[in-house]
Amino acid sequence: MEKYPDVDAYLAASQQWPDEIAALRPILVDTGLDEAIKWGKPCYSHGDANIVIVQEMKDFLALLFTKGALLDDPDGVLEPQGPNTRSAMRICFRSVDEVTDRAPTIAAYVENAIAVEDAGLEVGPAPEPDWVEELRERMADDDAFRQAFDALTPGRRREYNMHFSDAKKPETRMKRIEKYAPKILAGKGMRDR
Repeated sequence: MEKYPDVDAYLAASQQWPDEIAALRPILVDTGLDEAIKWGKPCYSHGDANIVIVQEMKDFLALLFTKGALLDDPDGVLEPQGPNTRSAMRICFRSVDEVTDRAPTIAAYVENAIAVEDAGLEVGPAPEPDWVEELRERMADDDAFRQAFDALTPGRRREYNMHFSDAKKPETRMKRIEKYAPKILAGKGMRDR
């Protein structure tokens, strides 16, 4: 296996899952993927497409398939990254033995991910969420607000809707909408300055 200095340095600095990453690394490289550090993590790609990213979490090591939702999962090992994840799916490991035991499965899933990429498959757009009632009312009553909200990216609209709908009381939802109305009217997301 060819050694990549940036991944070697990452492994040397890893304190949580270095042995598990070291066990995972040759499996990934043996599938023909190129390895590099992207977003501060070991990333394995095929051509210009990122196939998997190694993520060190507190309680587990994750192998995140960027288009995991399009993969076959005969072994039932793929997990969503979170409740709002649409595309990425991951396999989680908690020991070197788990990595070793799943080596054939990992290789097969990587091969499937490469085939998905080569076929040009893409995860379709997310369906429009059900907007929280107070947000729908505000949009119905204020055309400028509705136009500004509709002009936001789909991700920003979903993030606002999730934040508003997390409140249990209608009054709190309205307060949140009013608090963020200036940002929405300015075309900004919740985290934008």
